[in-house]
Amino acid sequence: MEKKYTALGLMSGTSMDGVDASIISSTDGIQYEVEFNRYYEYDKDLFQKLTNLRDKISILKDLEIQSKEVKSVEKEITLFHAKIVNDLINSVFKSKNSKNEIIGFHGQTIFHNPQDKISIQLGDGKLLSQLTKRIVIYDFRQNDLKNGGQGAPLTPIFHKSLRNKISGDNLPLIFINLGGISNATCFYNIFKNESMFASDIGPGNCLIDEWIRKNSKYKYDEDGLIARSGKVNKLILNQALENFQISFKNSLDVKDFDIAFARGLTLEDGASTVTNFTAEIIASGLKDLLNKNKFDSFQNFPKILICGGGRKNKYLIELLKKKIQYKSFDLIDEYNIDGDFIESQAFGYLAIRSYLKLPITFPKTTGCIKPCSGGVIVKNF
Repeated sequence: MEKKYTALGLMSGTSMDGVDASIISSTDGIQYEVEFNRYYEYDKDLFQKLTNLRDKISILKDLEIQSKEVKSVEKEITLFHAKIVNDLINSVFKSKNSKNEIIGFHGQTIFHNPQDKISIQLGDGKLLSQLTKRIVIYDFRQNDLKNGGQGAPLTPIFHKSLRNKISGDNLPLIFINLGGISNATCFYNIFKNESMFASDIGPGNCLIDEWIRKNSKYKYDEDGLIARSGKVNKLILNQALENFQISFKNSLDVKDFDIAFARGLTLEDGASTVTNFTAEIIASGLKDLLNKNKFDSFQNFPKILICGGGRKNKYLIELLKKKIQYKSFDLIDEYNIDGDFIESQAFGYLAIRSYLKLPITFPKTTGCIKPCSGGVIVKNF
Protein backbone atom coordinates (compact mmCIF):
# COMPACT_ATOMS: atom_id res chain seq x y z
CA MET A 1 0.00 0.00 0.00
CA GLU A 2 1.36 3.40 -0.99
CA LYS A 3 2.14 5.83 1.80
CA LYS A 4 -0.09 8.87 1.92
CA TYR A 5 1.67 12.16 2.59
CA THR A 6 -0.35 14.99 4.10
CA ALA A 7 0.86 18.57 3.99
CA LEU A 8 -0.40 21.86 5.35
CA GLY A 9 0.57 24.64 2.95
CA LEU A 10 0.82 28.14 4.42
CA MET A 11 1.05 31.14 2.13
CA SER A 12 1.16 34.85 2.90
CA GLY A 13 1.28 36.92 -0.28
CA THR A 14 2.37 40.44 -1.15
CA SER A 15 -0.97 41.87 -0.01
CA MET A 16 0.27 41.08 3.52
CA ASP A 17 -3.30 40.84 4.79
CA GLY A 18 -3.21 37.31 6.17
CA VAL A 19 -2.37 33.66 5.64
CA ASP A 20 -4.05 31.12 3.37
CA ALA A 21 -3.90 27.59 4.79
CA SER A 22 -4.57 24.45 2.75
CA ILE A 23 -4.31 20.77 3.58
CA ILE A 24 -3.52 18.51 0.63
CA SER A 25 -2.52 14.87 0.32
CA SER A 26 -0.48 12.91 -2.20
CA THR A 27 1.09 9.47 -2.49
CA ASP A 28 3.61 10.31 -5.21
CA GLY A 29 4.20 14.07 -5.23
CA ILE A 30 2.53 14.23 -8.65
CA GLN A 31 -1.21 13.84 -8.20
CA TYR A 32 -2.88 15.43 -5.17
CA GLU A 33 -6.19 15.86 -3.39
CA VAL A 34 -7.39 18.92 -1.51
CA GLU A 35 -8.76 18.22 1.97
CA PHE A 36 -9.23 21.64 3.57
CA ASN A 37 -8.85 25.41 3.03
CA ARG A 38 -9.09 28.30 5.47
CA TYR A 39 -8.03 31.96 5.56
CA TYR A 40 -6.55 33.64 8.66
CA GLU A 41 -6.49 37.43 8.63
CA TYR A 42 -3.66 39.42 10.24
CA ASP A 43 -4.78 41.92 12.83
CA LYS A 44 -4.36 45.62 11.98
CA ASP A 45 -1.21 45.95 14.08
CA LEU A 46 0.65 43.12 12.34
CA PHE A 47 -0.54 44.26 8.91
CA GLN A 48 0.77 47.75 9.64
CA LYS A 49 4.11 46.44 10.90
CA LEU A 50 4.57 44.34 7.77
CA THR A 51 3.69 47.05 5.28
CA ASN A 52 5.78 49.63 7.13
CA LEU A 53 8.78 47.28 7.18
CA ARG A 54 8.48 46.50 3.48
CA ASP A 55 8.35 50.21 2.68
CA LYS A 56 11.68 50.66 4.49
CA ILE A 57 13.53 47.95 2.54
CA SER A 58 14.60 48.76 -1.01
CA ILE A 59 18.19 47.50 -1.14
CA LEU A 60 20.19 44.80 0.64
CA LYS A 61 21.77 47.28 3.06
CA ASP A 62 18.31 48.19 4.33
CA LEU A 63 17.98 44.66 5.73
CA GLU A 64 21.01 45.30 7.94
CA ILE A 65 19.76 48.73 9.00
CA GLN A 66 16.35 47.32 9.92
CA SER A 67 17.71 44.03 11.32
CA LYS A 68 16.16 44.41 14.80
CA GLU A 69 12.75 45.19 13.36
CA VAL A 70 13.11 42.36 10.84
CA LYS A 71 13.80 39.84 13.63
CA SER A 72 10.94 41.16 15.75
CA VAL A 73 8.39 41.00 12.93
CA GLU A 74 9.70 37.59 11.85
CA LYS A 75 9.01 36.22 15.32
CA GLU A 76 5.47 37.64 15.25
CA ILE A 77 4.88 36.10 11.82
CA THR A 78 6.12 32.72 13.03
CA LEU A 79 3.96 32.80 16.16
CA PHE A 80 0.94 33.69 14.03
CA HIS A 81 1.62 30.69 11.76
CA ALA A 82 2.11 28.43 14.80
CA LYS A 83 -1.34 29.39 16.09
CA ILE A 84 -2.81 28.44 12.71
CA VAL A 85 -1.12 25.04 12.71
CA ASN A 86 -2.09 24.24 16.28
CA ASP A 87 -5.65 25.40 15.65
CA LEU A 88 -5.92 22.95 12.75
CA ILE A 89 -4.21 20.14 14.66
CA ASN A 90 -6.70 20.56 17.51
CA SER A 91 -9.76 20.80 15.27
CA VAL A 92 -9.64 19.61 11.67
CA PHE A 93 -7.02 16.88 12.03
CA LYS A 94 -8.37 15.67 15.33
CA SER A 95 -11.92 15.39 14.00
CA LYS A 96 -10.67 13.51 10.94
CA ASN A 97 -8.47 11.26 13.06
CA SER A 98 -5.66 12.35 10.76
CA LYS A 99 -2.16 13.67 11.27
CA ASN A 100 -0.38 16.62 9.80
CA GLU A 101 2.91 15.12 8.70
CA ILE A 102 4.48 18.06 6.86
CA ILE A 103 4.14 21.84 6.94
CA GLY A 104 4.97 23.82 3.79
CA PHE A 105 5.92 27.23 5.21
CA HIS A 106 6.44 29.91 2.58
CA GLY A 107 6.75 32.84 4.98
CA GLN A 108 6.37 36.52 4.09
CA THR A 109 8.58 37.80 1.28
CA ILE A 110 10.29 41.00 2.33
CA PHE A 111 13.13 41.21 -0.22
CA HIS A 112 13.78 39.47 -3.54
CA ASN A 113 16.87 40.13 -5.67
CA PRO A 114 17.76 37.22 -7.99
CA GLN A 115 20.76 39.06 -9.45
CA ASP A 116 22.45 38.86 -6.05
CA LYS A 117 20.96 35.39 -5.39
CA ILE A 118 18.99 36.67 -2.40
CA SER A 119 15.35 36.08 -1.55
CA ILE A 120 14.24 36.74 2.03
CA GLN A 121 11.00 35.37 3.45
CA LEU A 122 10.19 36.25 7.05
CA GLY A 123 9.50 33.11 9.04
CA ASP A 124 11.57 30.95 11.39
CA GLY A 125 11.15 27.34 10.27
CA LYS A 126 13.00 25.92 13.27
CA LEU A 127 10.81 27.82 15.73
CA LEU A 128 7.65 26.79 13.88
CA SER A 129 8.70 23.14 14.05
CA GLN A 130 9.43 23.46 17.77
CA LEU A 131 6.08 25.12 18.52
CA THR A 132 3.96 22.73 16.43
CA LYS A 133 5.88 19.47 16.89
CA ARG A 134 5.76 18.93 13.15
CA ILE A 135 8.26 18.63 10.30
CA VAL A 136 8.54 22.01 8.58
CA ILE A 137 9.80 22.66 5.06
CA TYR A 138 10.67 26.28 4.32
CA ASP A 139 13.11 28.51 2.37
CA PHE A 140 11.95 27.07 -0.96
CA ARG A 141 13.84 29.50 -3.22
CA GLN A 142 17.50 29.30 -2.16
CA ASN A 143 18.52 26.08 -3.90
CA ASP A 144 17.13 27.37 -7.18
CA LEU A 145 19.05 30.63 -6.78
CA LYS A 146 22.26 28.69 -6.04
CA ASN A 147 21.76 26.77 -9.28
CA GLY A 148 21.44 29.85 -11.48
CA GLY A 149 17.67 30.24 -11.24
CA GLN A 150 15.58 33.28 -10.47
CA GLY A 151 13.92 31.77 -7.41
CA ALA A 152 10.50 32.33 -9.01
CA PRO A 153 7.94 31.42 -10.09
CA LEU A 154 7.65 28.27 -7.97
CA THR A 155 4.09 27.23 -8.83
CA PRO A 156 4.47 25.84 -12.42
CA ILE A 157 4.95 22.21 -11.36
CA PHE A 158 1.78 22.51 -9.24
CA HIS A 159 -0.01 24.12 -12.19
CA LYS A 160 0.90 21.03 -14.21
CA SER A 161 -0.92 18.74 -11.79
CA LEU A 162 -3.79 21.22 -11.58
CA ARG A 163 -4.01 21.33 -15.39
CA ASN A 164 -4.33 17.54 -15.50
CA LYS A 165 -7.22 17.71 -13.02
CA ILE A 166 -9.02 20.28 -15.15
CA SER A 167 -8.50 19.13 -18.71
CA GLY A 168 -6.20 16.14 -18.93
CA ASP A 169 -2.61 16.33 -20.06
CA ASN A 170 -3.20 16.90 -23.76
CA LEU A 171 -4.76 20.36 -23.78
CA PRO A 172 -2.39 23.30 -24.31
CA LEU A 173 -3.23 26.16 -21.99
CA ILE A 174 -1.84 29.11 -20.06
CA PHE A 175 -2.24 29.82 -16.35
CA ILE A 176 -1.95 33.50 -15.44
CA ASN A 177 -1.52 34.05 -11.72
CA LEU A 178 -2.47 37.59 -10.68
CA GLY A 179 -0.86 37.82 -7.26
CA GLY A 180 1.17 40.78 -6.05
CA ILE A 181 3.39 39.95 -9.01
CA SER A 182 1.91 38.32 -12.11
CA ASN A 183 3.36 35.14 -13.57
CA ALA A 184 2.33 32.79 -16.34
CA THR A 185 2.79 29.05 -16.85
CA CYS A 186 2.33 27.68 -20.37
CA PHE A 187 1.78 24.07 -21.42
CA TYR A 188 2.06 22.93 -25.01
CA ASN A 189 2.24 19.49 -26.61
CA ILE A 190 4.09 18.88 -29.87
CA PHE A 191 3.93 15.25 -31.03
CA LYS A 192 3.43 14.16 -27.38
CA ASN A 193 6.61 16.02 -26.36
CA GLU A 194 5.29 18.37 -23.70
CA SER A 195 6.75 21.79 -23.18
CA MET A 196 6.26 23.61 -19.86
CA PHE A 197 7.63 27.12 -19.54
CA ALA A 198 6.95 30.00 -17.18
CA SER A 199 8.03 33.46 -16.08
CA ASP A 200 7.01 36.49 -14.09
CA ILE A 201 5.26 38.82 -16.53
CA GLY A 202 4.66 42.04 -14.62
CA PRO A 203 2.96 43.61 -11.61
CA GLY A 204 -0.28 42.08 -10.40
CA ASN A 205 -2.04 43.63 -7.43
CA CYS A 206 1.02 45.32 -5.94
CA LEU A 207 0.73 48.75 -7.58
CA ILE A 208 -3.05 48.90 -7.33
CA ASP A 209 -3.00 47.87 -3.65
CA GLU A 210 -0.23 50.34 -2.86
CA TRP A 211 -2.10 53.20 -4.53
CA ILE A 212 -5.32 52.41 -2.66
CA ARG A 213 -3.54 51.83 0.65
CA LYS A 214 -1.62 55.13 0.49
CA ASN A 215 -4.49 57.26 -0.80
CA SER A 216 -7.53 55.94 1.04
CA LYS A 217 -8.68 54.04 4.11
CA TYR A 218 -8.99 50.81 2.12
CA LYS A 219 -6.49 47.96 1.60
CA TYR A 220 -7.44 47.21 -1.99
CA ASP A 221 -9.82 48.19 -4.80
CA GLU A 222 -12.73 45.79 -4.38
CA ASP A 223 -13.96 44.58 -7.81
CA GLY A 224 -11.94 47.44 -9.35
CA LEU A 225 -14.83 49.81 -8.60
CA ILE A 226 -12.62 52.75 -7.62
CA ALA A 227 -10.55 52.45 -10.81
CA ARG A 228 -13.67 52.04 -12.93
CA SER A 229 -15.13 55.25 -11.51
CA GLY A 230 -12.02 57.23 -12.46
CA LYS A 231 -10.61 58.48 -15.75
CA VAL A 232 -7.33 57.30 -17.23
CA ASN A 233 -4.76 60.07 -17.59
CA LYS A 234 -3.48 58.99 -21.01
CA LEU A 235 -0.51 61.38 -21.03
CA ILE A 236 0.78 60.06 -17.70
CA LEU A 237 0.02 56.45 -18.67
CA ASN A 238 1.89 56.70 -21.98
CA GLN A 239 4.89 58.37 -20.31
CA ALA A 240 4.98 55.66 -17.64
CA LEU A 241 4.88 52.93 -20.29
CA GLU A 242 7.63 54.61 -22.31
CA ASN A 243 9.82 54.86 -19.20
CA PHE A 244 9.24 51.24 -18.16
CA GLN A 245 12.51 49.31 -18.54
CA ILE A 246 12.20 46.13 -16.46
CA SER A 247 13.66 43.02 -18.12
CA PHE A 248 11.47 39.91 -18.05
CA LYS A 249 14.65 37.82 -17.98
CA ASN A 250 14.61 38.28 -14.21
CA SER A 251 11.97 37.32 -11.67
CA LEU A 252 10.27 40.36 -10.26
CA ASP A 253 9.76 41.97 -6.87
CA VAL A 254 7.23 44.60 -5.80
CA LYS A 255 10.18 46.99 -5.45
CA ASP A 256 10.73 46.78 -9.22
CA PHE A 257 7.62 48.94 -9.66
CA ASP A 258 6.64 52.38 -8.44
CA ILE A 259 3.38 54.35 -8.31
CA ALA A 260 5.21 57.71 -8.36
CA PHE A 261 4.11 58.33 -11.96
CA ALA A 262 0.50 58.74 -10.72
CA ARG A 263 1.39 61.27 -8.03
CA GLY A 264 -1.01 64.21 -7.94
CA LEU A 265 -3.96 62.37 -9.45
CA THR A 266 -7.21 61.89 -7.59
CA LEU A 267 -7.83 58.56 -5.87
CA GLU A 268 -10.13 57.44 -8.69
CA ASP A 269 -8.06 58.71 -11.63
CA GLY A 270 -4.88 57.36 -10.09
CA ALA A 271 -6.45 53.95 -9.55
CA SER A 272 -7.69 53.88 -13.14
CA THR A 273 -4.31 54.93 -14.55
CA VAL A 274 -2.35 52.49 -12.37
CA THR A 275 -4.71 49.62 -13.24
CA ASN A 276 -4.38 50.33 -16.97
CA PHE A 277 -0.59 50.46 -16.58
CA THR A 278 -0.68 47.08 -14.82
CA ALA A 279 -2.79 45.50 -17.57
CA GLU A 280 -0.51 46.85 -20.33
CA ILE A 281 2.61 45.43 -18.69
CA ILE A 282 1.01 42.03 -18.05
CA ALA A 283 -0.11 41.73 -21.68
CA SER A 284 3.33 42.79 -22.88
CA GLY A 285 5.06 40.39 -20.49
CA LEU A 286 2.94 37.46 -21.65
CA LYS A 287 3.68 38.22 -25.31
CA ASP A 288 7.40 38.41 -24.46
CA LEU A 289 7.25 35.01 -22.72
CA LEU A 290 5.56 33.41 -25.72
CA ASN A 291 8.00 34.99 -28.18
CA LYS A 292 11.01 33.78 -26.18
CA ASN A 293 9.63 30.26 -26.44
CA LYS A 294 8.96 30.59 -30.19
CA PHE A 295 5.21 31.05 -30.08
CA ASP A 296 4.01 34.00 -32.11
CA SER A 297 0.36 33.94 -31.11
CA PHE A 298 -2.00 33.32 -28.21
CA GLN A 299 -3.97 31.17 -30.64
CA ASN A 300 -1.50 28.33 -30.07
CA PHE A 301 -3.18 27.96 -26.68
CA PRO A 302 -6.94 27.25 -26.72
CA LYS A 303 -7.47 28.26 -23.11
CA ILE A 304 -6.21 30.86 -20.62
CA LEU A 305 -7.06 30.35 -16.93
CA ILE A 306 -6.79 33.17 -14.39
CA CYS A 307 -5.72 32.52 -10.78
CA GLY A 308 -4.72 34.73 -7.86
CA GLY A 309 -6.36 37.54 -5.94
CA GLY A 310 -6.29 39.87 -8.94
CA ARG A 311 -8.91 37.73 -10.67
CA LYS A 312 -11.48 39.42 -8.37
CA ASN A 313 -10.66 42.84 -9.81
CA LYS A 314 -13.31 42.82 -12.54
CA TYR A 315 -11.99 46.03 -14.11
CA LEU A 316 -8.47 44.59 -14.42
CA ILE A 317 -9.84 41.37 -15.96
CA GLU A 318 -11.87 43.35 -18.52
CA LEU A 319 -8.76 45.31 -19.49
CA LEU A 320 -6.70 42.14 -19.88
CA LYS A 321 -9.35 40.55 -22.09
CA LYS A 322 -9.25 43.58 -24.38
CA LYS A 323 -5.47 43.81 -24.50
CA ILE A 324 -4.84 40.09 -24.98
CA GLN A 325 -7.88 39.79 -27.30
CA TYR A 326 -8.58 36.18 -26.53
CA LYS A 327 -11.98 34.51 -26.30
CA SER A 328 -11.31 31.60 -23.93
CA PHE A 329 -10.30 33.63 -20.89
CA ASP A 330 -11.70 31.87 -17.81
CA LEU A 331 -11.40 32.25 -14.06
CA ILE A 332 -10.11 29.11 -12.32
CA ASP A 333 -13.26 29.14 -10.15
CA GLU A 334 -15.34 28.19 -13.20
CA TYR A 335 -13.81 24.70 -12.92
CA ASN A 336 -15.02 24.08 -9.33
CA ILE A 337 -11.64 25.07 -7.91
CA ASP A 338 -11.40 27.68 -5.15
CA GLY A 339 -9.12 30.30 -6.66
CA ASP A 340 -8.36 31.85 -3.27
CA PHE A 341 -6.21 28.90 -2.21
CA ILE A 342 -4.14 27.96 -5.28
CA GLU A 343 -0.85 29.18 -3.80
CA SER A 344 -1.35 27.69 -0.33
CA GLN A 345 -2.21 24.38 -1.98
CA ALA A 346 0.89 24.79 -4.13
CA PHE A 347 3.17 25.12 -1.12
CA GLY A 348 1.67 22.04 0.49
CA TYR A 349 2.34 20.27 -2.81
CA LEU A 350 5.90 21.64 -3.04
CA ALA A 351 6.54 20.54 0.55
CA ILE A 352 5.63 16.95 -0.33
CA ARG A 353 7.82 17.05 -3.44
CA SER A 354 10.67 18.49 -1.37
CA TYR A 355 10.23 15.77 1.24
CA LEU A 356 10.38 13.15 -1.53
CA LYS A 357 13.46 14.82 -3.07
CA LEU A 358 11.59 15.59 -6.29
CA PRO A 359 12.43 18.72 -8.32
CA ILE A 360 10.29 21.81 -7.85
CA THR A 361 11.99 24.17 -10.34
CA PHE A 362 13.15 23.67 -13.91
CA PRO A 363 15.33 25.40 -16.53
CA LYS A 364 12.29 26.72 -18.42
CA THR A 365 10.42 27.91 -15.32
CA THR A 366 13.07 29.74 -13.30
CA GLY A 367 16.16 29.52 -15.51
CA CYS A 368 18.06 27.12 -13.24
CA ILE A 369 20.78 25.06 -14.92
CA LYS A 370 19.04 21.75 -14.12
CA PRO A 371 15.84 20.54 -12.41
CA CYS A 372 16.24 21.42 -8.73
CA SER A 373 14.76 20.21 -5.50
CA GLY A 374 14.16 22.89 -2.91
CA GLY A 375 13.16 23.67 0.63
CA VAL A 376 14.95 23.22 3.93
CA ILE A 377 13.57 20.32 5.96
CA VAL A 378 13.64 20.78 9.72
CA LYS A 379 12.47 18.62 12.62
CA ASN A 380 13.03 20.62 15.81
CA PHE A 381 11.18 18.63 18.49
